Amino acid sequence: MSEADITYNKNEDANKLLWAQINKKIEHAAQGGGHSRLEKIRSQGKMTARERIEALLDIDKPQFEVGALAGTDMYEEEGGCPSAGVVVIIGYIKNRLCIVVANDASVKAGAWFPITGKKNLRAQEIAMENKIPIIYLVDSAGIYLPLQGEIFADKEHFGRIFRNNAKMSSMGIPQIAAVMGSCVAGGAYLPIMSDEALIVEGSGSIFLAGPYLVKAAIGEDVDSETLGGATTHAEISGVTDYKLPNDKACLDKIRDLIGLIGAQPKAGIDRIKSVKPSASENDLFGIFPEKGLKPYDMRTLLEAIIDANSFNEYKAEYGQTIVCGYARIDGWAVGIVANQRLITKNGKGEMQFGGVIYSDSADKATRFIMNCNQKKVPLVFVHDVTGFMVGTRSEHGGIIKDGAKMVNAVANSTVPKFTVVVGNSFGAGNYAMCGKAYDPRLIIAWPSAKIAVMGGNQAASVLAQIQIYSQKAKGKIYSKEEEINLVDEIKLRYEEQTSPTYAAARLWVDAVIDPRKTRQILSMGIEMADHAQIEQFNVGVIQT
Repeated sequence: MSEADITYNKNEDANKLLWAQINKKIEHAAQGGGHSRLEKIRSQGKMTARERIEALLDIDKPQFEVGALAGTDMYEEEGGCPSAGVVVIIGYIKNRLCIVVANDASVKAGAWFPITGKKNLRAQEIAMENKIPIIYLVDSAGIYLPLQGEIFADKEHFGRIFRNNAKMSSMGIPQIAAVMGSCVAGGAYLPIMSDEALIVEGSGSIFLAGPYLVKAAIGEDVDSETLGGATTHAEISGVTDYKLPNDKACLDKIRDLIGLIGAQPKAGIDRIKSVKPSASENDLFGIFPEKGLKPYDMRTLLEAIIDANSFNEYKAEYGQTIVCGYARIDGWAVGIVANQRLITKNGKGEMQFGGVIYSDSADKATRFIMNCNQKKVPLVFVHDVTGFMVGTRSEHGGIIKDGAKMVNAVANSTVPKFTVVVGNSFGAGNYAMCGKAYDPRLIIAWPSAKIAVMGGNQAASVLAQIQIYSQKAKGKIYSKEEEINLVDEIKLRYEEQTSPTYAAARLWVDAVIDPRKTRQILSMGIEMADHAQIEQFNVGVIQT
């Protein structure tokens, strides 16, 4: 066996293990509040959140879950909040791409934690950016009161949901809400601010104040069904549009309603017949280096994602630490901007280190991004970046100015942008490569991804030195061994915060995925983006 084969096998084993560890966490989160709570929901004649979505979406069609790991290892004092207590999946209903938001009543009765609000807003953002229908399957006790100070009053809190309901209505984006359980207090506005509202007999209820609060407030004795059940709202108040006998009938009705929606204008993203990649998707595990430590050729990795023989590289010999080029993914035209981890030589014969953005790389990427906007070609950013080059020579050469040009072009891009974090995503490199702050339509990460201000070794060294000097000023002198232990301790803590799970828990990425699904998810995302027309590109002011 050759050295290349041995390296491939080591990479494959290491990366498959990383995915297995992530997948185990995803499977655990999918259990929501646990087996007993899920069984309790079923015993009430209701489907669980995931069962409802499964019955709603088309069979044997691809789907993409947003935020499966949201809330992971957060709110431990509160008993945890798996998947943020809400399931969000992009999928097909009657062959139409939709996004479905289903409260998970097995997690604190579907109550809203701060991360729940953030995840719901992300779902609405996806619907608004791509102009696709959104379906709410409501079964929630409302805001989780012990944390109300972090979810109620701010711009990105609970109330923003209803603001978005109104905005989407004015934009002509279909919204359908099904009340399949509790829908109380401020949450009662969500289904009624949607275009159409359904309610399930016996389990669905809507009221601004429940029976206990009504008794406390005005002394009236009333049961839940009389106060705000299906019969009340379908026959007396007229709040809901359809009354259904059970979950299955309700979901079938939603499918019928979605099937009636007329055709919408498209962006016109170019697509031809799909061609399989020249490399197998399974090769992605073997191509990407173990722990992301060794150089590799990004072009080789891309061969397992893009259509065979579709890559047209832009300025191949210039700015070699970024690879730019036109390609096709499942037939869709795309522009790719990807960090190159090989150690290369520039046109002057000087060494350039992979994973770093130099001035020439930033210049090339900026021009290419602008060209893609001119041609209305979607952009796919592939991250393995340690940041922009530092040092006297780079500063004198205007690295800040060149980096600013790239950030400007990314920020002002009007074509759909998609981001795949395969390795490092550090510092301003994250921004220039369309990190979460720059509005990618979808941002996905591999199990090998790391997102942070800087790498663990550098950060640990800097933080340790700060602490050592601070303690020295107070008379505390660290021994050499204590310094080493301090660096190791900080590095361990820092590395945990750079993990893809940590990022996914906070929705810095939409999902941590099996690398073999990269092509499928990008294709689905581009199809979704094709539903929204592309605005005229205007880059603004760029210093020369």
